[in-house]
Amino acid sequence: MKKTIIWPGKMIELVLRALFKKPATEQYPFAPMKMPPHFRGKLKFDPSKCIGCLLCMKDCPSNAIQIKKTGDKQFEMDIDLGKCIYCGQCVDSCVKKALAITPEFELAQIDREKLKVIFDVKSEGECPEIS
Repeated sequence: MKKTIIWPGKMIELVLRALFKKPATEQYPFAPMKMPPHFRGKLKFDPSKCIGCLLCMKDCPSNAIQIKKTGDKQFEMDIDLGKCIYCGQCVDSCVKKALAITPEFELAQIDREKLKVIFDVKSEGECPEIS
């Protein structure tokens, strides 16, 4: 095995070139992160489109979704983001497109109860802020 020796002059040139080069890493969390298309993040639910077929609930592999009837043709969705594996199966199986995936990914919490989100008619499909 042959070893290559880097002469001091060549080493200084490499160091100076690296100092003024743009970093190859992301600057997250100091700069916003742009997620790729079709990234599977937090769910969004539109209760006005939901017909209560329960396909999303049946297809969820982690049993993170519960659909409840709140009135005549009105439904609410309870989702436990701590159980959700963000596979997108519920979105694919929804025939009325009442579910969508957002690019939001910063969902970490200390208290697991804050990860249980209720989407109802009053919230108009927007996920309550997780703080």
